[in-house]
Amino acid sequence: MANPLTTAGFPDVLDPRFREITDGEFAVEQDRISEFYSMETPTQLTERWSSLSPMGLYNEFSGAVNYDGPDQQYDVSATHREYAKGVEVERLLVEFDQFGIIDTRFKLLARSARQTRQVHAARIFNNAFSNDTTFYNHSEAVSLCTNSHTTTRSGVSTSTGFDNLVTSALSPTALRSAYTQFRKFKDAAGQPIDGHAPGMLLVPVDLRDRADEIVRTKTGLDTAEGNVNTESGRYNVVDWIRLTDSNNWFICNQPEMKESLRWFDKVPVEFARVEDFDTVQAKYRGYMVYTLGYGDWRFVLGGQVS
Repeated sequence: MANPLTTAGFPDVLDPRFREITDGEFAVEQDRISEFYSMETPTQLTERWSSLSPMGLYNEFSGAVNYDGPDQQYDVSATHREYAKGVEVERLLVEFDQFGIIDTRFKLLARSARQTRQVHAARIFNNAFSNDTTFYNHSEAVSLCTNSHTTTRSGVSTSTGFDNLVTSALSPTALRSAYTQFRKFKDAAGQPIDGHAPGMLLVPVDLRDRADEIVRTKTGLDTAEGNVNTESGRYNVVDWIRLTDSNNWFICNQPEMKESLRWFDKVPVEFARVEDFDTVQAKYRGYMVYTLGYGDWRFVLGGQVS
């Protein structure tokens, strides 16, 4: 027989505030995930997706059609992971709590769940310069931001247009150069992507003021000539407290980012409570199951600043 024994109905009587407080606190804590990820419906323990390359350019017709087809590009597999946290409370403390101690514990349990999700969501950018495999495996087997991207399509040169890494500190000159580099990204068939441009400048809070200065100054930025600042109004500046490096920065195409970054919530977050029959200890826990990953790298260019 399973031990310890728990009661089925008594926990709600023990403390009916639990669900209301945890759900309310979880809703209040800021959630940034949907700003960056498309929220997907999970279908299996390990989510898998892939893509096809574009076809090559048309050949001049010389009496017979030249047949072509797309190539299978890289695969992504993202495995769901479980996360849980609990708190135990003495029965007498529940009965005689007059100072909101129990309420605070409930709030902290909910806040911890939301914060855990934010930390994991930011991994895409915090680990953009290494091959992070905590949640997903990408068969290209390189970092998200690198000068070593490849393609499965034969005969395509990757010497230009396959580099989404820079190492310069954020500055008007660095941002201008990065913009040009981003515009010159090539697709998997080696063709330029017409209209492909970044619109988001993502920075840690340490760089927020400098980023605003660069994109909001219309003329004469860091010069006495009063020349037009071409970066003015080009970007929506977004800072994220979860970015852990105070110097690294990113430019992104937001629509493509939402297509590439995927978040799968199998169990978004659930809270439950029981009482241990023998020890009369009240137990409260949170539980969630999710995974994440990215498909194509072309939504982002990252600045890895030493």
